Amino acid sequence: MALLKLLENMSPGPELLSIAAKVIKGERISPGEGLLLYEKGDAGFLGTLANYVREKKHGDHTYFNRNFHIEPTNICVFDCKFCSYSRLLKQKEGSWELSEQQMLDIVKSYEGQPVTEVHIVGGVHPKLGLDFFAGLLNKIRTMRPDLHIKAFTAVELEYMFRKAGVTYDEGLKIFKKNGLNSLPGGGAEIFDDKVRNEICEDKCTSEQWLEIHETAHRNGIPSNATMLYGHIESYANRIDHMERLRQLQDRTSGFNTFIPLKFRNKDNQMSHIAETGVTEDLRNYAVARIYLDNFAHIKAYWPMIGRTTAQLSLSFGVDDIDGTIDDSTKIYTMAGSEEQEPKLSTRQLVELIRNVKRHPIERDTLYGVVKDYKDHDFEKETVISA
Repeated sequence: MALLKLLENMSPGPELLSIAAKVIKGERISPGEGLLLYEKGDAGFLGTLANYVREKKHGDHTYFNRNFHIEPTNICVFDCKFCSYSRLLKQKEGSWELSEQQMLDIVKSYEGQPVTEVHIVGGVHPKLGLDFFAGLLNKIRTMRPDLHIKAFTAVELEYMFRKAGVTYDEGLKIFKKNGLNSLPGGGAEIFDDKVRNEICEDKCTSEQWLEIHETAHRNGIPSNATMLYGHIESYANRIDHMERLRQLQDRTSGFNTFIPLKFRNKDNQMSHIAETGVTEDLRNYAVARIYLDNFAHIKAYWPMIGRTTAQLSLSFGVDDIDGTIDDSTKIYTMAGSEEQEPKLSTRQLVELIRNVKRHPIERDTLYGVVKDYKDHDFEKETVISA
């Protein structure tokens, strides 16, 4: 009741107070109510309500993990208008294609380091298919049996499985047998067909994305989910997107986390569209936390939005800032992300979280606790190592 009184003092109006009362009682809000949050909720109201949900689920705990990225190639058969990263096969300037050995060398370079996850995503190369990547996964699993392999967006998988002539179920079983542990959430963009046809009409459909993730969940392969926001989509499109994810999560409980991804406009075919400001970014995180009641975690990817906004997001429903300790990904840096050299030491990341009065927890991919940094003293660690 104290929270509802606090929200009343913000004078949000009866409609928003009614929604807040439902959220406080633990009741699910409808798509129409979610849309009202976007249309009428100011940042203070949304942040307060989202923080309540966040703290009810996780208290002050804020998660990060130690991972590294492998990007096999930026050569891609698809032409997404928002992408600053991909190159066509015939384009030589700015393109790359790593050999299997080069990728294995990246894994080898982390030998003896306490990383827990390798994240593998890239362009959809017409000549790199299911057999190639199954072999790569198998070799990585042999080299580092302890490493969680999170690999391939649904867009990559749909193309590989179609080219190989296998079903989603068959293809995912092959990858799981060769070492795949989970899927990232990329490629979801916005599920609305009209918007999707304008920004990425030639790649997998919304229905295919959802079917691949549902099939993965049925095969014991958890995944993440994303939403690309801040371009030509409407608030109604965002709610529709989250509603489809919420329904799938009801069926499978297979999603680990939801990651809103901010549209960046540098050097792509949608550069004429202005980017959203920080206030809208925070409002979006907050609505996501309130609406996705069956998602345990909401993640803000700090290399994309910057360290300061990531810190602010922890009061707007976010409980995970990804924490990529050594992030070599170019997907967002090429599009103009805040962090052009996204790399933080564990100490820097822990202090980033502590500085906004949150409790840093190193996690594994599935949110098992690896180490609790609440009372960790880095100065003592330095003395011991010296």
